[in-house]
Amino acid sequence: MNSLKSAQSGYSLIEVLVAFVILSLTLGVMFRVFSAGLRNIDTASDYTEAVLIADSKLATPGVVEPLVPGQQQGQAAENYSWIRTISPFNSNHRGHLSPPVVDAYRIDVIVRWSKFGAERKVELSTIRLDNRTTRR
Repeated sequence: MNSLKSAQSGYSLIEVLVAFVILSLTLGVMFRVFSAGLRNIDTASDYTEAVLIADSKLATPGVVEPLVPGQQQGQAAENYSWIRTISPFNSNHRGHLSPPVVDAYRIDVIVRWSKFGAERKVELSTIRLDNRTTRR
């Protein structure tokens, strides 16, 4: 009776192999989940940087630079390119017969970059009043 108990007291080779297969499948799924999460964090970081670049390009006309209609472009950081377009803003409100008191300009900024072979972009727009000229 002692010899039967000692022969069956361990795990068989099949049980050990099944346990390793289950463990490897579980680790593979966990690795995919964590790598997708890290990729999403990296993408969110890229979008955050692009929004900061676009916001800085929106803030400078009329404050640091003159508010002049036209288009400018350039590079920012390593792989971000930006285009800023300043154009006169015409508000056609009904009932307003008099011209506006101040000039208004629409500022559009597009920031583009490539990552993992995909083209990505962020677009921001604002309207800025030119307080240098007041008409009466």
